[in-house]
Amino acid sequence: FSQARFYRPQGLVLGPDHELYVADTENHQIRVIDFQARAVHTVAGTGKQGAWSGEGGDSLRIDLNSPWDVALKPGILIIAMAGPHQIWVVDLLHGQAYPYAGTGEEARKDGPVNVATFAQPSGLALDGNTLYVADAEANVIRALNLPPGNAVTTLAGGDLFTFGDADGKGDAVRLQHPLGVARGNPEGLPPPLRGLVFIADTYNHKIKMLDPATGAVTTLAGTGVDGTADGPVAQASFYRPYGVAVGADGAVYVADKGNNTIRKIT
Repeated sequence: FSQARFYRPQGLVLGPDHELYVADTENHQIRVIDFQARAVHTVAGTGKQGAWSGEGGDSLRIDLNSPWDVALKPGILIIAMAGPHQIWVVDLLHGQAYPYAGTGEEARKDGPVNVATFAQPSGLALDGNTLYVADAEANVIRALNLPPGNAVTTLAGGDLFTFGDADGKGDAVRLQHPLGVARGNPEGLPPPLRGLVFIADTYNHKIKMLDPATGAVTTLAGTGVDGTADGPVAQASFYRPYGVAVGADGAVYVADKGNNTIRKIT
């Protein structure tokens, strides 16, 4: 542990054996922290920044490009690869890494994974066979239907250069560079919040909630003006929240990067 080094690690996901997978963003690698062995090892990436697109291959011999977040299904690690605007996967059993969704073009385009486009996908939240994606530069939240569906749908937000701060539904919603999403255990949340996706709307300094069934987005907490204030959700302020998670206690936890704090919304 004491000899391991990271460079701007961004996203984390806990594995079934309590190992922690880390998107080591500026080392362009995916690392694993093995708590039992008290060791860190690499599962993907060489440490060199890759090109803007790639074919994939041996996970330890391929150059990744700004992996921002990770999600885990049995045997498969899913990566928000912000650099080439794609979603990648690592086959942990066979040691292969390759692009799964997105052409590499920076744009907002829905459809089958081989024609859909992203714009700096940065946050991931997995719910069964649906992967929610905070597509930061497109200012939208996407849903990726994993195999056998293999299709991308925009749930809420604007587009490249179409941003703002507006609650509403579908394309009428305006976000500004959302970097984090979370989908907690529905049983740990009070009934009005079950089934929702929580969004770190980073440059709006707010935490918002998305109903995936309707595309409706509402503000949960934050005034929209950067600050440090605690208190009732309508009066509390954040400063560029980057990450969001839902705890087993039903609280929403926020990595409030601009304030260098961890916040809790009850």
